[in-house]
Amino acid sequence: MTIADRWLLPDGMDEVLPPQATRMEELRRALLDLYCRWGYDLVMPPPVEFLDSLLTGTGTDLDLQTFKLTDQLTGRMMGASADVTPQVARMDAHSLKRQGPARFCYCNPVLRAKADQHQGGRSPVQVGVELFGHAGLEADLEILHLALSSLTVAGADEIHLALGHIGIYRALVQSVDLDDIGQRALFEAIERKSPGDVTTLVDGHVGDVQRAELLKALVTLHGGADVLDEARRLFDGAPTAVIEALDQLQALYRGVAEMYPGATLYFDLADLRGYQYHTGMTFAAYVPSYGQALAKGGRYDDTGKAFGRARPATGFSMDLKLLASLAEQPPIADGIWAPVWEPGQAMQELPEVIARLRDAGERVVQALPGQSTGPEEHRCNRRLVSTENGWQIFPLT
Repeated sequence: MTIADRWLLPDGMDEVLPPQATRMEELRRALLDLYCRWGYDLVMPPPVEFLDSLLTGTGTDLDLQTFKLTDQLTGRMMGASADVTPQVARMDAHSLKRQGPARFCYCNPVLRAKADQHQGGRSPVQVGVELFGHAGLEADLEILHLALSSLTVAGADEIHLALGHIGIYRALVQSVDLDDIGQRALFEAIERKSPGDVTTLVDGHVGDVQRAELLKALVTLHGGADVLDEARRLFDGAPTAVIEALDQLQALYRGVAEMYPGATLYFDLADLRGYQYHTGMTFAAYVPSYGQALAKGGRYDDTGKAFGRARPATGFSMDLKLLASLAEQPPIADGIWAPVWEPGQAMQELPEVIARLRDAGERVVQALPGQSTGPEEHRCNRRLVSTENGWQIFPLT
């Protein structure tokens, strides 16, 4: 490796420099304060856990994203956290064991073995909330409200919310006689949004004509709120679970429209992202000029079952790095440029003056001897000057 290459970072790993790091920290504090006001308690899961705990109930997608390593103390396989949500589910089920609804928030760096177009980089800072212990729509609405509020706090002024429900596809597939290979092929065709492939597969493998038509219709059901009315018409005679899922989406639509009338709602009843993990409502929130969702979440009941405590659960997460870029602004010059005091100098009171200013919340930067940069480069807009009346602050001119 040459000197020129020594500072290269691995693909997908990025460092955060000023002023973006400051923006991220300000946003982290604002979001955690928001969640605290809603009654969410902060948790800090460990960066590494044993694999059999870390990947419990999460499916193959998270397994492929997890860096694996061997614990030198026990010889057991461990994984670096690629998603905080399963860790919080373990904490709720095993470590805390609270009765009734439990609300948790977090902001943790995670590490991913690979990144795709939906996940962004390989080293996100994941921030989010999880609500355990309540299966009703009230919990899902609270999560949606917090997701939209989070984007607003971050500076989003135009939000597009896509809603779906994993239960619709799951109930339709369970109502027909498809082997594992047929189910896998149908899943992939619907995921590709390919009506032609879906029709070919369904006609060749599903003997029940009515159920076959329901599956073929599913891939076409995406758009505005009128999609729900169209789905009710097409799914007349569908399994009860499908109708219940549509009722839930209708109720969520009314709740979101009332809470955030400015948000644009979009429905995709064939959205299968997180199929192995989610159990009900799913959502993704977008803003213009960003090709990926800034907030993603949904219902994932019974994840804690593997830890001996199945609980209803719903939540969402975001990448703080990406979120902080919503309101990128030039660094604000708001500091005081002060001389440095060295032992033996006459300015005995200078350290005390600077200490008082810092205690009062001021940002004070002391000029080191011989440095070539001035106050502007250090984001200072004022100067601390010794006068006949003592140390005073003057604006830079």
